[in-house]
Amino acid sequence: MSNKTNRIKPSTAFGAARKTKKPGVDSSNLIPLPKGAKKERKRIGQGPGSGMGKTSTRGQKGQKARASSMRRGFEGGQMPLHRRMPKRGFTNIFHVEFQPVNLGDLTRYNLSGSVTPEILEQKGLIKDASGLIKVLGTGDIKSSVSITADACSKAALEKLQKQGGSFTARVKAKPETAKK
Repeated sequence: MSNKTNRIKPSTAFGAARKTKKPGVDSSNLIPLPKGAKKERKRIGQGPGSGMGKTSTRGQKGQKARASSMRRGFEGGQMPLHRRMPKRGFTNIFHVEFQPVNLGDLTRYNLSGSVTPEILEQKGLIKDASGLIKVLGTGDIKSSVSITADACSKAALEKLQKQGGSFTARVKAKPETAKK
């Protein structure tokens, strides 16, 4: 008995599953594809029984006739582009990224009194209240503001104190080290 009779065609099996509708399930993505929209990959076997001959449409010998494939970026032995390009600079692993908040932004949003990172996040001035925040002195401040953040520039601190405001450095909890 042939194996061909026992096989189920993938296109028939998937097509049937796409057309069936289950109650309570959103079926907007189950729209059947038009005939001929999806074409199965032709699986080419080797040997005389396949109808493709001994080389299976790959030609005789050569790199592309083998089962192995070339690695990504391989240029036939020529020096690859990623090795020909000059390397410049470096990545500082100790770089600290702050979320900047300008004093002019505090005035624009009419913030006064006590300003915390949570308030800055609600107003959309920063993305993450748990991240590092630095107050910068760009712009003018018109009211007394007591701001809590991780860092503050000298210009911002002078402008805050001139208006009667203050800056409080936020103390983050340090992770406990495991005792041995």
